[in-house]
Parts: sequence; structure tokens; C-alpha cells
Amino acid sequence: MAPKFGTSGLRGLVTELTEELVTDYTTAFLLACPTGGAVHVGRDLRPSSPQIAEWVLRTVEGCGVQAIDCGVLPTPALALSSLEAGQAAIMVTGSHIPADRNGLKFYVPTGEITKPDEEAITANRGKSLSMGAASERQTRDAVTAYVQRYALGFGEALRGLRVGVYQHSSVARDVMVDVLKALGAEPVALARSDVFIPVDTEALDPETRGMLAGWCSEHALDAVISTDGDADRPMVADASGRVILGDVLGALTARALGAKVLCTPVSSNTMVAQMPEFGRVTLTRIGSPYVIAAMEETLAQEHGAKVVGYEANGGFLLGFEAQGPAGPLAPLMTRDCLLPILAPLAEAARQGVSLAELADALPPRFTAADRIQGIETEHSRSFIAELSSDRETREAFFAATGREAKLDETDGLRVTFESGDVVHLRPSGNAPEFRCYAEAGSAERALALVTDYLRKLKAKLA
Repeated sequence: MAPKFGTSGLRGLVTELTEELVTDYTTAFLLACPTGGAVHVGRDLRPSSPQIAEWVLRTVEGCGVQAIDCGVLPTPALALSSLEAGQAAIMVTGSHIPADRNGLKFYVPTGEITKPDEEAITANRGKSLSMGAASERQTRDAVTAYVQRYALGFGEALRGLRVGVYQHSSVARDVMVDVLKALGAEPVALARSDVFIPVDTEALDPETRGMLAGWCSEHALDAVISTDGDADRPMVADASGRVILGDVLGALTARALGAKVLCTPVSSNTMVAQMPEFGRVTLTRIGSPYVIAAMEETLAQEHGAKVVGYEANGGFLLGFEAQGPAGPLAPLMTRDCLLPILAPLAEAARQGVSLAELADALPPRFTAADRIQGIETEHSRSFIAELSSDRETREAFFAATGREAKLDETDGLRVTFESGDVVHLRPSGNAPEFRCYAEAGSAERALALVTDYLRKLKAKLA
């Protein structure tokens, strides 16, 4: 897979992320985007990340810009550090994809890069930059401030809870333990790994789900929490080991924080349209840049709007100063894992109910998602184009689910059927994957739809 670049960053095989390529993209970023005088650099726990981060740091220094090495830390912790300083950042991570791949995520002083930033970076590739001698490289502890953000906002809201922490190779594996302790919970560390494990919180395999249930029973846990590799996506399971999906965590978190406007991709659970707490729900294309753009548009139209964003994977973006159980939570408009973990747990504790009871009280719409790996994007897009343009082909492919009631092509192909079932097909934009989302009136039906259509897609594409 040749490296790909977009508003979600640079992503590709480690063998193709050469020093020359990393230097080129880093230089182009410095030429195209404001830095506020410095670049904060962080990395995940992939074997390739230390070397790539060193190439980034050397390039920043060589271009005459202050380089700040933040070491190993969650992506949202790096973003918080750079945003509070009014400076740029680069995170070395491949997120949830396997260790044979890696990438770069770029942040300007105001947050994630935008589509115009992406175009400017691309236009500046191959150019050189020299602004004189750089200052001596600095190091910074950006993790402590990230932990304190939640310690101050939540106080001891989780006192009395016993929470498992599936550590694997998450860059937040120690941060989660520290935050739980600060909030009064008893953390139980589980399955720490010295080998990188590509946990996709949006498509957990049956083996992982079985482990969660086993841990809950063995350790008498109230919940199990985890994240993906770079900790911008949460994973939460209730006391039975049942995973609470990301878009459910998003809705619970938004409600707990008193949000009035939601911005979320079209793939998210539509139950929020039935929740009177939210005055407006804006649906976007999939990807945090689109969610952020919708949030910024809302804030431009209504200064001080209580707006939040979240994705189906659970990454949560806070667009206003919210009030936590113990103190304020400043805006953080980048995908965060901790807020959608902590807010539902704290709200369940406040109400004196289990996490499962809190989630089950929401409107009864259920989603499921999974993927096929190893499918090149061009192949996937060609298939989607065929289904979109040829109604007969589309009707034949979806015949087992019933008559089509609505077609949405905001991002991929999303079909709503007369039964109320929904099937959404979409090629990944940054990995050779084909994703399938489904929504239905029961969790069993949603999972069955995903299973059936992944089987059909494999027959067509694999």
C-alpha cells in the first residue's frame, strides 16, 4: 500500500515511510502551516515509532523551528499540550491498524489540519526550508496535564468502582490507571503486552469480546475500559463484558455534559434524533475533520453554543467549557478517549445504576460494525460506484433485506429499508479495508446484518 495523505494525516507501510518521505512531509507541513514557533512531537508504542519520531524532530530542528519532544503519550494529550501552548504538533502513529504500518498526524496551533491545510502541504512537497539555527531540543511532560484535566473535572466521581484496564499496547495504558486512581476507582490492570496489538475499538473480534466477559466474571468488575493504539478512541464494556458502542458512549457523554448541539457522522446511531435533550443533530461525512468543520460552523453561527462532536468509534470532541462533577472541562476539539469513558461511568455512579442500565434506558436503536481487511480502496470504491449508479444491481445485492426506503451517499452507500433496518457500506480512506455498518431495532439484528453483508462483500471483493 503506497503511503496516503489526507486531513487524517499520512499513513502507509513502515517499509515505505522512509526518512526521505517523512522529512518531505514534515518540511511541507512547516512551510504550509503556522507553528506558533514550535512543534510538539509524540509517538505511540509501535516498534517503528521511535525512529520515525526522531526523523520528525531532526527535520523540525533543521528547518530552524523549536522541537519539543513529548515522548510516548496519547494523541489527545499531545493535542492538549500544543493547543494550550498555541503551537503545532505531529503525532507518530498508525492508530488502530497493524504494526507493519505507521503514520503522522498533523496539528496546527488551533487543532487538527483542515482540507485547505492538506492541500497546502501537498503543494509544498519537495521544497526546502531553512529559518536559521534552531534552539536546543526541549522535552516536555504533557501527560500530567492531561491526567489533571480529568482529576480536576471529575474529582472522586468513580469512588467505589472496580474497573478493569485492558492495557495491551495502548499508549494510554498507564494513563488510564492513573486517572482511575485519581477519581477514586480501583483499577485492575489486564493483559499488558510488549508486542503491538492493533485493537480496533469499532470492530472487536470475538476472542477479545470473550476475554472482556471472562475478566468481568473473574475479577468482579463494574466495567472494563481500553483504547486503540494512540488513544483517541475509547472502548468500554459493562459488568457483563458487553461492549458499549462508541456512538452510545457519545450520546451518554453529550447528555451528561449538557450539550445541546451534536455533530456526528452519518454512520452514528440515529437514536439521538429521538432524545429531546439535544436541540440539533448535524450529520457529517466520516472523519474528525468533517465533525470539527460542523462544530466550527455551529460556533460561528452561535457563539458559546453547547456543541460537541463524536464519531461511531467513540472519539469525542468537546466544543464548549463543560461542567464536570467536580469542576470545569475546557474545550478540546480533537478526538479524545478519556472523556467518553469517564462521563458515562460517573453518570451511572451519580444515578446509582449500572452502566448497562444507563445505556439500556436510551431509545432502542442498535448498531454494529466490522470490516474486511486487505481490500484495496480503488477496488472498494469501484464496487460502491456500481451499486450507487445501477438501481437493479443494488436491489439484487440488498434483496434479502427488503425494499429500499432511502439512499444516502454522504459517505459511501447507506441504505435505509422499509423495515427500518440500515446497511452502510464504506471503503476506508486510510487503510486497505472495507467497512460495513448496520442499524436495527435489536442488537442481534444489527450484528446479523453486518455478518451477512460482510460475507457477501467477501464473495464479491476478496
